[in-house]
Amino acid sequence: MEHIEAIAMLQDPVRRRLYEYVAAQGREVGRNEAAEATGVARTLAAHHLDRLTEAGLLESGSRRLTGRSGPGAGRPAKVYTRTKAERSVSLPARDYRTAAELLAEAAEQAGLDAGLCAAARRRGESLRGSAAPCGDLEEAMKMLAARGYEPHLEDIGGPEDADSAGAAARVVRMRNCPFHAVAERFPPLVCGMNLALLEGLLGTDGPVRARMDARPGECCVVVDASKNNDD
Repeated sequence: MEHIEAIAMLQDPVRRRLYEYVAAQGREVGRNEAAEATGVARTLAAHHLDRLTEAGLLESGSRRLTGRSGPGAGRPAKVYTRTKAERSVSLPARDYRTAAELLAEAAEQAGLDAGLCAAARRRGESLRGSAAPCGDLEEAMKMLAARGYEPHLEDIGGPEDADSAGAAARVVRMRNCPFHAVAERFPPLVCGMNLALLEGLLGTDGPVRARMDARPGECCVVVDASKNNDD
């Protein structure tokens, strides 16, 4: 019932917009910023943000948004981030997470990493179907978003990494891992499976590639321009 009540809170359109905005930023968001971004009054935004926090959909804290400290820096402001806890509803009740963890434990103990990765790569290829390998990072973003990875572009490196037109090198990072709960318990096994799945989905001989580059709080896989296509 707790999960149902929490998810039901998102039926309110203002509350849902606020939640989606905070979740999409991948960082702490203040009340003023959230209100301005969603087009509502600050007092209304504060009310809904606090309700989302009470429901366990957001986490709150406080810090000075001016970046200053000491006298004259102002009072700390309340800030919000999406909670790391998962919420799901299944009617009637199902327990796929326990099944996934048991299967992962058995695969790890039996040393089935290679077989799991091969199956994941085939699944990725079947999801792509007869389409050609992913053509560019923008197309990759759409494919990853459709599967719940919450991708975002990030500039990387310095001037030496820019392309021939002077544009900064970019990488697609993902704020969400669809396999997070199981990956926490069996990281090498599940992260390897995830990489193989995305290699199959995006292709391995096209303009983009999936590779490991783990960073706390995000998916362990990133997508960037394939080295095979560098001139």
